Amino acid sequence: MNIPSILMTEQANFFADNGAAIIISAVILMAGLGLVFGAILAYSAKKFHVEQDPRIDEITGILPGVNCGGCGLPGCMGYAEAIVRGEAAPDLCAPGGADMARQVGRIMGQEVTESVKQYSVLLCKGGGRVGDKYEYAGVTDCRAAALLQLGDKACRYGCIGLGTCVEACPFDAIVMKDGLPFVIEERCTACGACVKVCPNDLFMLLPEDKPVVVGCRSHDPGKVVNKTCPVGCIACKLCEKACPADAIHVIDNLAVIDYDKCKNCGKCVKACPKGVIYNMRKTRKERRE
Repeated sequence: MNIPSILMTEQANFFADNGAAIIISAVILMAGLGLVFGAILAYSAKKFHVEQDPRIDEITGILPGVNCGGCGLPGCMGYAEAIVRGEAAPDLCAPGGADMARQVGRIMGQEVTESVKQYSVLLCKGGGRVGDKYEYAGVTDCRAAALLQLGDKACRYGCIGLGTCVEACPFDAIVMKDGLPFVIEERCTACGACVKVCPNDLFMLLPEDKPVVVGCRSHDPGKVVNKTCPVGCIACKLCEKACPADAIHVIDNLAVIDYDKCKNCGKCVKACPKGVIYNMRKTRKERRE
C-alpha cells in the first residue's frame, strides 16, 4: 500500500472514531458565535435606538396607502413623517379627501378647513379627429412615441392617444374614448398621476368651482391649426372680447384663462367659433341626468 493510501485510510478511521465529537464541537462553536453576535446586535439596537413618534404610525394607518405621490412626498409613510415633523400640511392627500384630512388634523391638534374638490381635466379635444403624420408601430406608450418626432399626430401639441395616463391612474379613473382619455370624475381623486406621465402636459388639476376649460395646448398660428385640428385654438381673440372680467387672453397663439378672475359666466364658451372652450358644469349635468 502506498503512502497516500495509508494517509487516506488513517483519516477515514479518525473521522469514523471522532466524527460525532467534531460535529458537536462545530455546533457548539457556531451557537456560541451566534450568541455573541446576537448580544452585540441587541446592545447596538438598544444603544442607537431612536424613538419614533407614535403619531407617524397612527397617521399612516389613516392614509389610503396607495403611495401615489400626489402629495409630493415618497409614499404614505413619507407623508406621515413629514406631517409629524411639521413639514407638510395634513390636507395634501387628495385620495384621502376632506374627512381624512380632518382626522389627521385632530391627531396633530390642527384645524383643517374645508377645501374645494379638484378633478383632473384634459386640455385637448382633437383625438381621432386629428390626422396622422406617419404610422407608429413602436411601444404602446405616449412617452416613447413622443420621442419620435413628438408623436405620430399631425398636431404636435395634442393627445398621442396611446393611453399611458390610463395605465398610470391608480384609481381606474381614466378610460380611452374616441381616441382621447376620458376622466371619470366619480373616481378621480386629483392625485396627479396623469399630470406627471403625459409627455405633452395635457392634464391639469382644477377645482370643481372652476369649470371653464380651454381644450387645446397648441401654440401654432391659426392657419396651421386649421389644417391639423378641427377643434384647435386659432387665436381669433373673440373670447377676449366677450369676457366681461378680463379673465381670458390669447398668449402665444393660445387662449389662456386667469382663474383668479374667471366668474364662470360662460361667455367665452359661446364666443369660441371652434368649440375649443367648454364648460365642465354642462358636462357634469349631462352625466347626472
